[in-house]
Amino acid sequence: MKFLLVEDNPDLAQAICSRMSLAGHVIDHAANLDETQAFVETGEYDLILLDIMLPDGDGRSFLKRHRASDLDTPVIVLTARSEISDRIDSLDLGADDYITKPFDHAELEARCRAVLRRKFGKAQTTIMVGDVTFDPVSGHVSVGDKAVTLRNRELRLLELFLNAPGQIFSKQKLTDRLFSYDDTVSENAIEVYVGRLRKHLGASSLKITTLRGMGYRLDHHE
Repeated sequence: MKFLLVEDNPDLAQAICSRMSLAGHVIDHAANLDETQAFVETGEYDLILLDIMLPDGDGRSFLKRHRASDLDTPVIVLTARSEISDRIDSLDLGADDYITKPFDHAELEARCRAVLRRKFGKAQTTIMVGDVTFDPVSGHVSVGDKAVTLRNRELRLLELFLNAPGQIFSKQKLTDRLFSYDDTVSENAIEVYVGRLRKHLGASSLKITTLRGMGYRLDHHE
């Protein structure tokens, strides 16, 4: 999954980014509202972690604009305010959840998983398409009853395809979802990762189809 973290405290931001990266997620970091707006206008995110008290304003103003624009990206508010009224205000403005600072990083990860499950309408984290089963929490992948070991970006690429079988993903869209803004990406990086994933899925009922000039699509063959 690709997250956007909006947090002006550099130490906390680094800790969250490191933790999410270790969990296999791609994460961009904005330190203020101007940077946040630039990121959402140019990128696509599965989840936004939004601090409230920012150097150039209140994060809730961004949240209000975000929802007024009919954007449905889930938002978890990070707040140092413990008053019930502040938390209710954030939820009423469209936040999907909130967590009060200081917080345990394991709890933040759990809240992210819960919000994402609701987004995809799933009670469980496990994704099954054809004979391929994927647990994004543990990173466990199996084809039939055989376990398959994938690297982090291969796992995220598989997750993208499994969440939208039959959908066409352009190279640019896959690049945007698999890499953060600060990553250096070679021109053939996506081809390399797609090629690796194809090998891992070779014995399955799934096939990654190349559509010239358009991108890639995950097809399921009975």
